[in-house]
Amino acid sequence: MEKLRIVFMGTPEFAVGILDTIIKNNYEVVGVITAVDKPAGRGQKIKYSAVKEYALEHNLRLLQPSNLKDETFLEELQSLKANLQVVVAFRMLPEVVWRMPKLGTFNLHASLLPNYRGAAPINWAIINGETKTGVTTFFIDDKIDTGAMILSRETTISADENAGELHDRLMVLGSEAVKATLALIENVAVVTTIQVDHSEIKTAYKLNRDNCKVDWTKSASEIHNLIRGLSPYPAAWCYFKDKGEEWNVKLYEAKVISEAHSFNIGQIITSKKEIKVAVKDGFIQILSLQLPGKKKMLAHELLNGVSFSERAQAE
Repeated sequence: MEKLRIVFMGTPEFAVGILDTIIKNNYEVVGVITAVDKPAGRGQKIKYSAVKEYALEHNLRLLQPSNLKDETFLEELQSLKANLQVVVAFRMLPEVVWRMPKLGTFNLHASLLPNYRGAAPINWAIINGETKTGVTTFFIDDKIDTGAMILSRETTISADENAGELHDRLMVLGSEAVKATLALIENVAVVTTIQVDHSEIKTAYKLNRDNCKVDWTKSASEIHNLIRGLSPYPAAWCYFKDKGEEWNVKLYEAKVISEAHSFNIGQIITSKKEIKVAVKDGFIQILSLQLPGKKKMLAHELLNGVSFSERAQAE
């Protein structure tokens, strides 16, 4: 059995759950690498990454390189004398970094590889209507999420689960997978599986304004999946147009009503408590949303102060 000296690399909240598991299982973390501090929000105050916050709270050695090939950083990394690196939601590593430790560098990815390689695997699994997903650990190579797989853990996705809920469950599942992976490496018992590419592989593209916009000509289930797959962040969006005005609206929660109707696609239908949008195979009932400059609210809360005409349209 080889005693592990681990360097951990990660940035968001998802990575914190994994780092916490490693620490609580008494593994030696000799260094933590995270993103450089960035200004955020309206006041442009400097914001620390979630991993940095955790590292500071636990007095872990912290490095924040802007350039992963910088000689000074590479010397510091070498001086930590790690024999293993663990990467969770960080960035692409240069070969000089991932090859450095004797036992390699492994990544935890929030999908069942080879499906959903890329930046947003949790979101795209829901957007595409998957009923199962999971996490995979693999040794990093020179491409993105293509290395030899160590192990995976699977879970189901429920019909109304959103990305935030799935994120939290996969963080727990990921923690278990990393713990099991560390035990295999420690006991020199790793047997890897090479990823096999095929034409049916689905990709977890980076989310942007265009692929987060609702297309009301799609089916009710596709629209519902987009809304829950982007909730709570970054949120699906569309325009509400009425009475010569236009609002950029974020949609957080919705449900499908399968029902024949004669409304135009995209027409907004409201009652005292409900907002529905007509689609080709029924309606999308919007349960929570956010108008520009307003806080997120339930549909009935919005309808207390806003009324829509019969010509209101979602686009």
